[in-house]
Amino acid sequence: MDKAPTPKPPSAVPLQALVVDDEKNIRVTLAACLEGMGCRVMAVATAGAALSALESHTFDLAFLDLRLKEMSGLELLPKLLSISPRLTVVIITAYATIETAVEAIKRGARDYLPKPFTPAQIEHLVTELVERLHLSRQVEELQAHLREAVPDVVLDTESPKMRAALEVVEKVAPAEVPVLLLGENGTGKGVIARWLHARSRRAGGPFMVISCPTLSEELLASELFGHAKGAFTGATRDREGRLEAAHGGTVFLDEVSDISPGLQAKLLRFLQEKEFERVGENRTRRADVRVVAATNRNLEEEVKTGRFREDLFFRLNTVQINLPPLRERREDIPTLARRFLDFFARQARRPTPELSASALGALLGHSWPGNIRELRNVLERAMILWPSMVIEPGAFPEQISHHESARPVLGGNYSLELIEREHILQVLARTSTLEEAAHILGIDASTLWRKRKKYEEEG
Repeated sequence: MDKAPTPKPPSAVPLQALVVDDEKNIRVTLAACLEGMGCRVMAVATAGAALSALESHTFDLAFLDLRLKEMSGLELLPKLLSISPRLTVVIITAYATIETAVEAIKRGARDYLPKPFTPAQIEHLVTELVERLHLSRQVEELQAHLREAVPDVVLDTESPKMRAALEVVEKVAPAEVPVLLLGENGTGKGVIARWLHARSRRAGGPFMVISCPTLSEELLASELFGHAKGAFTGATRDREGRLEAAHGGTVFLDEVSDISPGLQAKLLRFLQEKEFERVGENRTRRADVRVVAATNRNLEEEVKTGRFREDLFFRLNTVQINLPPLRERREDIPTLARRFLDFFARQARRPTPELSASALGALLGHSWPGNIRELRNVLERAMILWPSMVIEPGAFPEQISHHESARPVLGGNYSLELIEREHILQVLARTSTLEEAAHILGIDASTLWRKRKKYEEEG
């Protein structure tokens, strides 16, 4: 390694570094350089010692020699990553070739350095890693803050459509395939994306959200892939993108249908090969992330009109999950309302108010174009403005408070006959045969047939 003054530490964060090289001079010199930057270093000479070190210690960064005596660095690389998936590995070698560099990156190496290298090159790598770890910690802190600031809507449901969607979520969460979430605005696509991440093997990694419609094409490209210094006006330094920062975790692309055709091609390449280039840079990089995408549009129609690439649609649509709007899962409104009221009461440090029967009826009768997000906002408004501990319809906006419920609610001003009719119709709607519905209701199938015929005649 070339001689140069020892650079100052790039960060106060002490990185844990592992050096794996069978040349003692490289181990000693590289370890001294890293320690001069504030890293804590362990240096070993063999593949076996490297594996043992990873079993007993946690490392952020590893410098791995390409040629070791017991096995090559390329053979050892996947073994290291299987023990520590979030480890940043840099291959070092005196026998650099394009072929080995490409193969190292494909196997999960973050970088590839030919010998002899300089302290400045090492400093650049360490600085970049420190920034990435700092960003990850910021994201984790933000997620913790959001868990405190956002109502904890537990995904329990009485809706057959929502239950079917959640069954797919549970099955696909441990897999590595892309997932496409479809549903109207406010149906909880972001909540489901976080749920998929939390129940995946990547749960310990970052979860990054990218809102595609809010950024210009240039800024979205930078947000996704990062940029090099000088790539565009305002790019005053190198910056890694969300895909790179989310290495080992999940990226949620919200409203993916708004991505421009040019970026669609780059995203397709990333999904196929896990490779990309930062804006304004020719160097190919890799990132191991799972992509969850969401949209409120019909992507098949977008493909037919030419606004969305068919090959990208097929790649994103490995597993499709359709989230029903709130008007199609009204049976969940009482539970959701209670959870929101509990949350806002805890925030305000006051007892949880009750919903009157007529207030609940008004909520059940509304069409909810804004879905769960609209319900949350309506109840937060009621908590702030309504003076008593029993919330009445007057606490809601006029379009909700003046709407008579089309469906009766238990405890409301409804006859037993109307309650019975509504219950029977809901059971019939979610069962496949008359006999199954009759068994659930505890009545004879012929009696149920007559009741259904009566309801049909009454419209």
